[in-house]
Order: sequence, then structure tokens, then C-alpha cells
Amino acid sequence: MSATYKQRLRGWLSYAFASEVFVVVSLTLFLPICLEQFARDNGFLQPEKTEPCSSLSGAAPANADARCAVKIGWLWIDTASFSLYVYSISVALQALTVISMGSIADRPLYRKPLLLTFAAVGAFAAILFLPLSSSSSLWMLSALLAIFANVGFGASVVAMNAYLPSLAKNSPEVVQAYNDLLSSYENRDENVTVVASADGESESSLDQVSDPLLGHPIHADASQTTYTAALSRATSRISSLGIASGYGAGIILLLVALVPVTRLHGSTFSLRLAIGLSGIWWALFSIPAAIWLPNASNIDEPESGSIKPDDDWTFNSEIAAAWRRLGVMLRWREIKRLQHTFRYLAAWFLLSDGFTTITSTAILFGKTTLHMQPSSLVLIGAITPTSGIIGSLVFPILQRKFMWSNLHVLVLLVTVVSLIPAYGCLGFLPIFQGAVRFGGLTTQGEMFGLAVYFGFAYGAFQSYARAFYAELLPPGEEARWYGLFSITDKSSSFVGPLIVGLIADSTGNIRYAFFFLVFMVWAAVPVLLSVNVDKGRQDARDYGARRVLDGE
Repeated sequence: MSATYKQRLRGWLSYAFASEVFVVVSLTLFLPICLEQFARDNGFLQPEKTEPCSSLSGAAPANADARCAVKIGWLWIDTASFSLYVYSISVALQALTVISMGSIADRPLYRKPLLLTFAAVGAFAAILFLPLSSSSSLWMLSALLAIFANVGFGASVVAMNAYLPSLAKNSPEVVQAYNDLLSSYENRDENVTVVASADGESESSLDQVSDPLLGHPIHADASQTTYTAALSRATSRISSLGIASGYGAGIILLLVALVPVTRLHGSTFSLRLAIGLSGIWWALFSIPAAIWLPNASNIDEPESGSIKPDDDWTFNSEIAAAWRRLGVMLRWREIKRLQHTFRYLAAWFLLSDGFTTITSTAILFGKTTLHMQPSSLVLIGAITPTSGIIGSLVFPILQRKFMWSNLHVLVLLVTVVSLIPAYGCLGFLPIFQGAVRFGGLTTQGEMFGLAVYFGFAYGAFQSYARAFYAELLPPGEEARWYGLFSITDKSSSFVGPLIVGLIADSTGNIRYAFFFLVFMVWAAVPVLLSVNVDKGRQDARDYGARRVLDGE
């Protein structure tokens, strides 16, 4: 393993260690609670809307179920829905940002500056929660800071993910597999017949095009199977290491944040402190990434043939071009060329929404329906990524032992997670509302068991979802296509929390959202099973070759 490769891998993992803390600590735990608390501190009890919600502090359990609403402009919004609406707005803006920056991030020269710029925006937005009080007349700035933090995180992660294919390409096992492949051809005595016709030259060019993950020519030979398997394993392994690294960092900070949250009895200040600490962590541990990720002077990645030379572009022109390219990418002709990549994106649209909305809904459900204390929610927040680390490391072992493909692992994980919202739906059954005080997610204790169960599957799902997609990308356009990956994720995440918020507003019971989540997750399974990985990989190579030959 070369020193350069190890340094770049450490840089990539260090940014995962830095940024994933914001997701684990803030985005999925403290931020929705804090936004709900900001709204509650400025809200009034329904239906009269005259008594402040703060009067419920220390109230009798009989009054604890009273609904609380806050007035935003001329609208009264349920405080539990407020954080969901803010999140929906943030992911919509994140999608717009990711579309605009995708082509620029495909330029290795500018990938690192983009990553660090958006990291700084997100980290400092989180840090600014520290001085902002919920009693301030500027409390609505909490929504703006949450939006900036989430946009900064999402955009920086697109740039981070664009490094994954090149890291997999240069991993020792893939380099060795490729060298063995070359050796097998060098030992052959057969002569290669060169076809001079235009059609033959075109087909030859397509056969020799670089793999999107490898950047080396691929030949139709049985040896390719070994090398492709090594490539898939390397991508999954590196992705899993990133998830495990980030989750480990999140657990550390959650345990640190547990102290003030417990001692201050879950006050709004303790929640702000936890979010601020995640921003400080994010900023500090981005420094090693700034040092170890490749600079302009030591970049060895080739740019796509479709990217203009540095002298022929500006940021404004690239942003405009990015939107035009998105329109081209989404044309029916292009979708047919990369139908398996787009099938996976369609499944990802549903799965990412289902998984992320399960997380945010569960936290709000625990706080507003099961009346869990913030310290208990912090403990759940620590249990979930701990279990996630185990899952992200265990599933690659199981995959090697049972020879599962990445697709089989994904389908298994989706099936496992779909049982969680289905279990929550059982809470409507009379048996769980009467004498039996357990089952159907009706007790606080069940939340802890489900945190272990969900975390074990979710940690593995995140790493495999990212690694599986990497196999279906055209060469040299990783950031652009990871941008579409993120857009698909964020556009669905915009829909999910919005629908859950509407369900909570209209029914007064967030449990009804579990039915929607079951449907969302299961609807993705047949789409996911329709993806042919080998055909999708070949289509991606052909697509990249055509763009180079056409000079696009």
C-alpha cells in the first residue's frame, strides 16, 4: 500500500469522522428536538391558543397530551411539524445547491476547495446555535441556521463521495487484481486483430473504455469477474469504514453531550450546546482532511472528456451548464442508455426517504407521544450508531462468507428495516392499548430495543447503498452523478417529512405516519430487484465512451 494512497484514505476517513457527527448528533437527534423546543417555547396550547405552551412544564400527565402550536406569519403550525417543515425546506435548497456544484466538483482541482467551503458553512451555522436563545425575538433564526447547516453538510458530502471511486481504484487488492488481469493477457500468444472499419473502431473504443471505478481498460474475459468482485468489495469496504468512522465519532460526542443534557434536565440551552459542539467538532476534524486530501499540485485523476479545460470556463458558466446537463441526463434517451442506474435511483428515492424519515419520525414520536426525556433520547441516539458500527462491519463479513452480492445485501436490509414502522402500526390494536402495556411501540422501553435493531441495519445500508451506486457510474463524472444521487435522496427527503408533518397536523397523532413509511419502503423492493448490475456497469462504460467520442 503506497504512502500516497494511505494518506488520501486517511484524509477521506477524517472528513467522514468530522462531518458524520453533525448527522448523528444534530440532524437526526438534537436538531429536530431543539427546533420543536424553540417553537414550543414560543407557542400556545390548542385550541384556544391563549395559554403559552411553557405552562405545561411540570404539568400533570393528563395535560401532557395537549397539542401545542406556534404562529409563523399568519399560519398556526403544530410544534412537532415545525421541525419537519424546516427540514423539508433545507433539503429542497440542498438539492438546488448540489445540482449547481456537481460539474465543478467533477474537476479534481476544485473538489477539495468546494468540500472545505461547504464544510465551513455548515459547521459555523451549527456553532451559531450556541448564542441563540429561544426567548429571543430572533428565535426564528434557528430555522435559518438549521437550513444552512444541512445545506453545507449535503453539498460537502457530494464532494467527499466523489473521491470514493478513485480510492477504490487505487486500493491494493484492486491494483493487484488488475495487474493479474494484465498478466493473463501478456502471457497469451494470440494476436489481436485490428478492425479498420468505422464501426469496428467504435466498438473497439467502447470495449477498451475505462471502468467508472477503475480507470483502467477492461477486456471481455473471465478474469474480469475476479477483478470486478475485488472492486466491489473494495468500494463496500471503504464505504463501510467511512460509516463506522463517522458513527464512532458521533457516539463519542453523544456521550459528551449526555452530561449537560442530563444535568440541565433537557433544557433548550443544553440542546443548543449539543448542536454547537457538533459544529465545533465538524470544523476541527475537517483540518486533517484539508491536509491529507490531494491538492492541486498532487492530483493524478484524469478529468472526463466532457469537461472543458480550465481556461474555458467560469463558475457562473459551469453552474448554468450543470442545470443544462441535468436536463440532458433526465431525457428519456439518456435514461434508456443508463436504465439500470436510473432504476436504482428510483429505488433510492423511496428508500432514502423511508429510512431518514423513520429516524426523524421516531425521535419526534418518542418525545411527543411516548413523552421520553431528552436524556433518554440521547441514549437512544448513542445506541443507534453504536449498533450501526457493528452492522457496517458485520455485513461485509457475512457477504464474503455467504457470497452475497451487494444487491442481495441491500434487499435483505430493506426487508429488515421495513418491520420497524410495521411494528409501530400494531400500536393501534386494542390489545396494546389496554391491559397489555407492551408491544406496538407503546412503551419507552421498546424504543431502546428498536434503536439496536434499526442501527444494526441502517449502518450497513448506508455503506452498501453508496458502494452499489458507485458501480453504476460513468467514468470521470462521479461528482455529477453523486450529485444526482444526493438530489434523489434530498428530493425524496423533502417529500417524506412534509407528508409526515401533514399527517401529524391533520390527525393529531404522528403514529399514523408509520403506515406511510411501510408503503414507502416496500414500494422500493420490486424496483431494486429489477436492477441488473453487470448490464448497468457495461452501460455506464459505454455511456462514458460515447460522451468522449461525441466531444460532449
